[in-house]
Amino acid sequence: MITPRTDLAVEAARRLSLSRDLEGVTRDIDIVEAAQLEIADITIKTSAAAREIGRPKGRYITLKALDGSFAGYCPCCDERVKLLAEKLRALAGNARRVLVAGLGNRHLTADSLGPLTVDKVFATRHLMGLSHELDVSGLTEVSAVETGVLGQTGIESTEQIKALCAALRPDLVIAVDALACWDLDHLGRTIQLCDTGISPGSGVENSRKELSRATLGTACIAIGVPMVVDLASAAEMIFNAPAPENSARLTVTPDSIDRLAASAASYIADGINLAFQRSLSASEIRSLI
Repeated sequence: MITPRTDLAVEAARRLSLSRDLEGVTRDIDIVEAAQLEIADITIKTSAAAREIGRPKGRYITLKALDGSFAGYCPCCDERVKLLAEKLRALAGNARRVLVAGLGNRHLTADSLGPLTVDKVFATRHLMGLSHELDVSGLTEVSAVETGVLGQTGIESTEQIKALCAALRPDLVIAVDALACWDLDHLGRTIQLCDTGISPGSGVENSRKELSRATLGTACIAIGVPMVVDLASAAEMIFNAPAPENSARLTVTPDSIDRLAASAASYIADGINLAFQRSLSASEIRSLI
């Protein structure tokens, strides 16, 4: 059987729990009708459970759209953004200086979520020095950077962000990246937040140095949306039979990937902006970007 490729803790935990109970893992599921979201909150508490699931110890929150995907407008967009901001604040604690890092390749649509999100994040660090001219008392200090990819820059994302952390001394790094999944039901339909950081490219077997508290020296939250699915893994799930051992490994994207990348980036950026600039409404923030 081919090992599934997935960045989603909810998938890794479910795959194991189909055959046995998982010790050291707690799971809560909630349906929010007003936002048409299913919210799964998974905490991996023990090292043994982390090894079995293949994810670091920590908290993983997934928001799954019940009415389709995050590829466009829906009547409950504002409610979804509010919930995303609420869950982000729950992981962020009392962070007052935040660095948002957009990982990925802007020129490859399925990998452009991070850069597109950074485009819409309300950066405020440069405004903090203007406190004698502007009232910034209600703002959180936010910086944003697009790291590019190793093949373009010759620099690991971890190296860039670690250098910025030394200069900016943020309380929190938020890494935004495209994810991979093995269940078609999650493709473009799920936003995952976790407080464990991220290994960029891990879902498509191109894993780079991880971004985490251990490597950066500060708290790190990862946010992402599955933009690609491993075809062999998806076929196994659909047909309930293993793919042949010599099957080609194909990673595919939905036909709406352009719209999905842009729309999902807007959701995440709006959630980040609302989570940290609590004195402003979502519409006020959008008018300032």
